[in-house]
Amino acid sequence: MKNVTLKVEGMSCAHCVNSIEGAMKDLGAKGKVDLSNGTVTVDYDEASITLDAIKEAIEEQGYTVV
Repeated sequence: MKNVTLKVEGMSCAHCVNSIEGAMKDLGAKGKVDLSNGTVTVDYDEASITLDAIKEAIEEQGYTVV
């Protein structure tokens, strides 16, 4: 398992948390949103999911990975 923390802009509420964590779950990863820091920490299996796929899934929810 690999662990990465991404800086994400545009998150501000529980809906944001649910959208991003749900998108990570759909990919087969485990995401944890920290609204106060503006970060998403993701645990994933790099043999089946790429970091680019994770970033794309977050951006598809309407947020910006910086």
